[in-house]
Amino acid sequence: MTRELTLRGVVLGGLLTLLFTAANVYLGLRIGITFATSIPAAVISMAVLRFFSGATIQENNIVQTIASAAGTLSAIVFVLPGLVMVGWWSGFPYWESVAVIAIGGVLGVMYSVPLRRALVTGSDLPYPEGVAAAEVLKVGAGVGGAEENRRGLAAVTAGGLLSALYPLLAKMKLVGEEAGGIVPVGAGGTTVSAGLSMALVGVGHLVGLAVGIAMLVGIVISFGIILPVLTAAGPPAGAGLADFVGTVFSQKVRFIGAGTIGIAAIWTLLRVIGPIVKGIAAALAANRVRRGSGFEGLELTERDLPIGIVGGTILLSMLPIALLLADFAAGGPVAHALGLGLGMAVLYVLVAGIVIASVCGYMAGLIGASNSPISGVGILASLGISLLLLGLFGGGNSASDTRALVAFALFVTAIVFGVATISNDNLQDLKTGQLVGATPWKQQAALVIGVIFGALVIPPILTLLNTTFGFLGAPGAGPDALAAPQAALISAIAQGVLGGSLNWNLVGIGAAIGVVAVAIDEGLRARGKGALPPLAVGMGMYLPMSVTALVIVGAVTGHLYNAWASKQANPEFAERMGVLTATGLIVGDSLFNIVYAFAVAATNNPDILAVTGGWPGATVLGVILFSAIVGYAYWRMRRDGAAPLG
Repeated sequence: MTRELTLRGVVLGGLLTLLFTAANVYLGLRIGITFATSIPAAVISMAVLRFFSGATIQENNIVQTIASAAGTLSAIVFVLPGLVMVGWWSGFPYWESVAVIAIGGVLGVMYSVPLRRALVTGSDLPYPEGVAAAEVLKVGAGVGGAEENRRGLAAVTAGGLLSALYPLLAKMKLVGEEAGGIVPVGAGGTTVSAGLSMALVGVGHLVGLAVGIAMLVGIVISFGIILPVLTAAGPPAGAGLADFVGTVFSQKVRFIGAGTIGIAAIWTLLRVIGPIVKGIAAALAANRVRRGSGFEGLELTERDLPIGIVGGTILLSMLPIALLLADFAAGGPVAHALGLGLGMAVLYVLVAGIVIASVCGYMAGLIGASNSPISGVGILASLGISLLLLGLFGGGNSASDTRALVAFALFVTAIVFGVATISNDNLQDLKTGQLVGATPWKQQAALVIGVIFGALVIPPILTLLNTTFGFLGAPGAGPDALAAPQAALISAIAQGVLGGSLNWNLVGIGAAIGVVAVAIDEGLRARGKGALPPLAVGMGMYLPMSVTALVIVGAVTGHLYNAWASKQANPEFAERMGVLTATGLIVGDSLFNIVYAFAVAATNNPDILAVTGGWPGATVLGVILFSAIVGYAYWRMRRDGAAPLG
């Protein structure tokens, strides 16, 4: 029997969980981003388990599954610190925090079981990080023949070294990390920027041209039209243009983008309802076969966790959720209408969890877990529960009651957000498993283990960072307080809805744009003219251009490369060389940022690697060097892809 879910794999996955989760929590609170941990975990797992006898590609896959689930769950820092920011918590009660994170995460795993059939085995979504992780595991295991895998390993290694080289030089402050700046437009302005990250180019190569074009459309709408219009009156007296433009983007344009994502998410759910229903029906059929002949009567790809266990776990989870919410609501306005308020909140978690798991799984399949606008989903979840509370308790509440309602809304959002973060990652992992021949139920069990590890580790890290630095805007925060930008934004939404200050016009504008994007996408698909994924349009509107610009570049260069590869003597091999090099670009960047995150956290010095104080030509040199590295990477792809095997 092939080694897969082993004790040593679980232990190694747990150790990687501690490392990756700590780094992700810190980065998420400091600068508002987290990194996908599946590929780095796969690389480290192969490096460690090669010293043990009988290590298999499936065992390495289990390690990366555990570590990636826990690492992704750390995105809960986009919500939970909001309870400290609004002054409801002074710290993070350990077991209460563990319960919130664990229950949300386990629900995310359970919801993703039937989604595997709908969105992984039954769809053509690219799953860039899932495919990349599978390619890394295959190369490490020697799948495909000695010569092909020798070249594949060389491609991943070269891509990784190139990708790690640039951020190293950037952190040394020899080259710039980002190119662009503020562009005046009349009295106002906009931003034009690109984060110089090889990983973004690699992701773009893997997601394809349709997603890249859709994100470009979103960029044009937000940064070419909306931002100049909203800043046209110019900055207020005493304010600089750059700060003014940045504030308008974060406080207005992103809300419009969230509205677009909301409509696109609803439409996406409607489109995948059919496959989801088929997936559930297939799971029920597999369950009947399993009862008759056990797992041996099923194909390997059909061996999910039994649907009875999945459904039972989801329903049983509602009881501890109700107890948690009742305890949290004690003494506040929700306690005065406890039955109705709790029933509404539990039902919201149940229904919103299904919707969000589907949408997040689709988004991750479309563009990858790292670049999925998961905070946009948090905004929508916060908006939904806040509206329900507003409908139940009305407006005009006292300041103390409003604060209690805001805190309750954030607590519910944290549970739902746990579902979002895990389903955003799980389907990537399950795609990797599909490509390397993993047993689905064993991988799903590993996902639950990863969730438990993450839930145990995250609260003490949050407590440590809160005690050491505090959060910007929270009572008693020090001068070095962590910004926690997503938590601040999601808290502001709950306060805006329940306090009556949210600008609904912005969300409405975004929703209207989403309707138009959906109509165009459906028209293109009906005529066989391609597609314009509306969620990708919303991502282009919502995310900073520094994140999306290089994804578009990667999508275009990847499309051109694949067109060239299709004309080669061995087109499949030539295309695989492109995939493996792009994978290396993601691997190198991810591994470097893990090392850098720990160095910063250990010293509390973001400039720990700096050898200069920065110099005027750093950005220009950076653009030249970055372009040269990308050009070299694609030249190498073509050289290796064109050379005959053996």
